[in-house]
Amino acid sequence: LVTGGFGISGRLNSAECYNPLTGNWTTVGSMNTARHSHTASVLTDGKVLVTGGFNGDALSSAELYDPSIKTWTTTGGLNNARQLHTASILANGNVLVAGGDSGNPLNTAELYDPLTETWTTTGIMNHVRTAHTASILRNRKVLVTGGYDVSGGGYLNSAELYDPLTGTWTTTASMNSARFSHTASVLQNGQVLVTGGTYSDGSLNSAELYNPLTETWTTTGSMSYARYRHKASVLIDGKVLVTGGWGNGGSPISAELYDPLTGA
Repeated sequence: LVTGGFGISGRLNSAECYNPLTGNWTTVGSMNTARHSHTASVLTDGKVLVTGGFNGDALSSAELYDPSIKTWTTTGGLNNARQLHTASILANGNVLVAGGDSGNPLNTAELYDPLTETWTTTGIMNHVRTAHTASILRNRKVLVTGGYDVSGGGYLNSAELYDPLTGTWTTTASMNSARFSHTASVLQNGQVLVTGGTYSDGSLNSAELYNPLTETWTTTGSMSYARYRHKASVLIDGKVLVTGGWGNGGSPISAELYDPLTGA
């Protein structure tokens, strides 16, 4: 399911579904609000929760897509309007939304309960951040990395952990490179691969690994192309496919594979 975004006609509320069996796309019901820079999360009941985004201003609205009838309904709104935030499905089925930008950078976080369709605030991050990443670790904690602080903190290399049992954040080791608009992928061995992003000197081709057991970062093989706003997908063989994005010379159409066994 692909939702919203920005096209040649402006901000979009349209949505469409891809069928891997046929290789075809079909349009489905449109969202109630056009938006980009939002999040979309598949809930345990199969519905898709879309939160926030931007449509002239940051949005607090949220809506649910029901794949059985291919339509959207509004649900409880966020406590804080936000764009360029993250949304993570926790082990109990709740959704953790963190950070982003409301016109001001945010360190707030909140939880969506699919049973009541309501939001409650939870612990505040140690740093405001936007265009960061959030990854669910094997120990069920959430690792947040990098991002950008438009209030003066600039590009971030800091990282922190959210504990769903306590609703609190603790700092963990910082990345070797500050970056935002990067990717973070949980590998089959439980480590987290961070790739690319951008910094004051331009886009990055560097990559690094976070070990949750030691809470440390180590550098790994660099990508062939510097890129940010790209995508990274963990394949069934354990490799990571990186595609597209923006680079120092424009928009790379290239794709490359990372092999965790060789680090290249």
